[in-house]
Amino acid sequence: MADTVSVPTPRPGAPAGRRRSPQAPSHKRRDHRAALFFILPAMLGFGVFYLWPTIRGVYLSFTDYSLLTPPEWSGLSNYTKLIGDGSFWSSLGVTLEYVVINIGVQTIVAVVLAVLMHRLTKSSFLRGVLLLPYLVANVVVALVWYWMADYTLGVANQFLGWIGLGPLGFFGEEHLVIPTIALVNVWRHMGYTALLIFAGLQAIPRSLYEAAAVDGSTEWRSFWRITLPLLRPVLAMVLVITVIGSFQIFDTVAVTTQGGPADASKVIYYYIFEKAFSQFDFGYASAMGVALIVILAGVSLLQMRLLRAGESDLS
Repeated sequence: MADTVSVPTPRPGAPAGRRRSPQAPSHKRRDHRAALFFILPAMLGFGVFYLWPTIRGVYLSFTDYSLLTPPEWSGLSNYTKLIGDGSFWSSLGVTLEYVVINIGVQTIVAVVLAVLMHRLTKSSFLRGVLLLPYLVANVVVALVWYWMADYTLGVANQFLGWIGLGPLGFFGEEHLVIPTIALVNVWRHMGYTALLIFAGLQAIPRSLYEAAAVDGSTEWRSFWRITLPLLRPVLAMVLVITVIGSFQIFDTVAVTTQGGPADASKVIYYYIFEKAFSQFDFGYASAMGVALIVILAGVSLLQMRLLRAGESDLS
């Protein structure tokens, strides 16, 4: 007797079950191919300009390489030399001083500008004006401020003379050169940072401020209790970006001071540049570059963890 197979029939009025479209796998394959086509140029650029130079730099850091002869494997000698190199630690200290001034001033100014734009005006023209300095090349900005801060002919010292203060060597005195370079870069980047924070402010529901106002909260209290906590993910992203960018300060120093006076502005990138392209010690310069990558990765991870960058009180 042959077995019979009963096919279940849907009950009348029961909702029809979800049926898998026979075209779904082919659609997914087409979507994957389209996605790969669009990201392939970016992946190619990342591999050629970032991944391969990084791998090559890590390899050269274990060699003695002067560009004129093939690299010779030297093991950990470059890293041993780096630990005892006082100039390396001095340039790292100068860089840290620049990073602290640049990030501290830039973040405070950018938050103030973003809050003022959010509370008072949302003019697109004003946002464009704020972004203008960021569109000017770093070299041009450095040259213009170098001329403006000239000891004898600069506008800054002319103004100080008008108000009865003596001229200052902004780029020529050891205790002024790093704060001056930091403030020049604050001027260039504050508009861009303010716009990032302004975008974060747009995501905060206005109903929270209205409820706080009903409860009698002042503007200052609402800023500390609502605005700053809900801006934490955006501020974490801004801080990570600005810290990494600040450690890479080079062009402003190269154009204005070349590390002087008396190495007071010799940041780590300029020291690496000197070792590589003035002294042709590419192996040691690569070791310093690898050490800088490790330091930046550690600082970024610490920032993300301390600021709980992936969490938002809005959720």
